[in-house]
Amino acid sequence: MKTHPVALLTLLGLSVSGFAADSAKPAPLRVLLITGGCCHDYATQKDLIKKGLESRANITVDQVHVDVTKENATKPPLPIYGNPTYAKGYDVVIHDECAAGISDQAVIEGVLAPHLGGTPAVNLHCAMHCYRIGSANEPATIGTPHGLWFEYLGLQSSGHGPQEPIDLHFTTPHPVTKGLSDWTTIKEELYNNIQVFPSATPLANGKQTYKAKDGTEKTSDVVVAWTNVYGPKKTRVFSTTIGHNNATVEDTRYLDLVTRGVLWSAGKLTDEGKPAEGFAK
Repeated sequence: MKTHPVALLTLLGLSVSGFAADSAKPAPLRVLLITGGCCHDYATQKDLIKKGLESRANITVDQVHVDVTKENATKPPLPIYGNPTYAKGYDVVIHDECAAGISDQAVIEGVLAPHLGGTPAVNLHCAMHCYRIGSANEPATIGTPHGLWFEYLGLQSSGHGPQEPIDLHFTTPHPVTKGLSDWTTIKEELYNNIQVFPSATPLANGKQTYKAKDGTEKTSDVVVAWTNVYGPKKTRVFSTTIGHNNATVEDTRYLDLVTRGVLWSAGKLTDEGKPAEGFAK
């Protein structure tokens, strides 16, 4: 079959321009998602988060997951422990583990090492109750072992009340919150606030009404989503305490919020709250 020279040149031109367009598209953000520990259906949630992020933005999620046993319920044997370079090659690390029983300072410093070195991070739900040295109910001081993990998070929490719906209200204009609407969750855990550090910027509050043990009605209204600037590298860190139950983790509104947190932490969210060029899906 013969091809006319003009047609051939046209085809070649289209091929070259298509190659150039593909070459110009940025590589996906490489995200490391860490899950494991007690009290949550991480085996399901890890896949809900991976699918939700990858369907919303130019993101590739790799997983580090360990199943829980009675022996390691609060001390999941995650392979990141003792490996301070575990985040090498990744743009963002998502901490979604539940490791409340890990209190060894050297281990905790190893978990923090990538973020102290500048690797952005996102923290979900039980990550706020991990890696605690000393009493979580006592206000921590920055620069002490007690304050290591809380300084990184930007907020100190020690526990939660009963599972009841949470009225989520966005409080601060911010790229992460632009275009998002308030909503009410299903029955969920509302984490308390012991203190919010000056390096943190609260983005959303959660309000929950419940019956106390004495039968009286109580209302809590606390910060449930925020950003933080951590360490000498001014590492971007986004966190939300929402996300206990599967129905919440797969909620489109929750996944939209987490996706924006990932993009913002990596510097790929515009001031208008849109993915940077090449990172929309």
